[in-house]
Amino acid sequence: MGSLLAIALILLLAMLLIGTILYLLTARRYQSGESVARSYDEWTQDGILEFYWGEHIHLGHYGSPPRRKDFLKAKADFVHEMVRWGGLDRLPRGSTLLDVGCGIGGSSLILAQDYGFNVTGITISPQQVKRAQDLTPPGVSAKFLVDDAMALSFPDASFDVVWSVEAGPHMPDKAIFAKELMRVLKPGGVLVVADWNQRDDRQIPLNLWERTVMRQLLDQWSHPEFASIEGFSELLEATGLTEGPVTTADWSKETLPSWPDSIWQGIARPAGLVKFGVPGLIKSLREVPTILLMWLAFSVGLCRFGMFRAVRKERL
Repeated sequence: MGSLLAIALILLLAMLLIGTILYLLTARRYQSGESVARSYDEWTQDGILEFYWGEHIHLGHYGSPPRRKDFLKAKADFVHEMVRWGGLDRLPRGSTLLDVGCGIGGSSLILAQDYGFNVTGITISPQQVKRAQDLTPPGVSAKFLVDDAMALSFPDASFDVVWSVEAGPHMPDKAIFAKELMRVLKPGGVLVVADWNQRDDRQIPLNLWERTVMRQLLDQWSHPEFASIEGFSELLEATGLTEGPVTTADWSKETLPSWPDSIWQGIARPAGLVKFGVPGLIKSLREVPTILLMWLAFSVGLCRFGMFRAVRKERL
């Protein structure tokens, strides 16, 4: 028995070593929107991310205070919590909603099916659009398009709601991103954003190890920069399109269990090893150091999970 445990430990350490080496040698540094699209095209085509993370490629909501939940249920719950927090459940069915950075459509489909929104989901990844279209049941009011959040193709005042989850870190110019989100809202329309954010370094500058951690979080998942909650809310207000101040919240505690849960999926669901084989295992191991760093950064307050709600002015 002891020898089997020793062998298992050696194999685990060997796999972690392989993952760490790949992590260090194959960084996905942000270069342009095309580099982001390529990364998501690859993640979508190989199917590993969808297998473990489901159709909702975002963190889950585990309650306040957090409690144990099924990983995939927590992700669906996140959508419902965000709808309630943003007051979107009070809007009439048939309201138009733009999902910016829709991934493979998980949130968009809940918004269309459960709340009656007429949803348009956009992503920079053609493979994500194709997969979202494949996952959309007949008769559901959700369509998916390739579009760039830095230069949305829609006219001013096109949507009753603009919704975005964890897309902001991919945006190279947060001021332009903020302006585009507000621009396509109708007067009186509601913007609701959930994002990974960095601690406001204008208040407490980052020390050496914090800068090192943030550099890795940027370089490994094609992120040019993280905004702070305070900084992005200021950028939204600076557009001159918001009615009063932007409402913000910090959901770091509610979403924190997502990180260890995402690693646990690889252990608890061995069918993935059968489905994707050794290449899939190696690809999965390559992501573990970044997930662990994310868990660390959100645990100590270096990163924060920011929520933003803004209303478009009735008149300019």
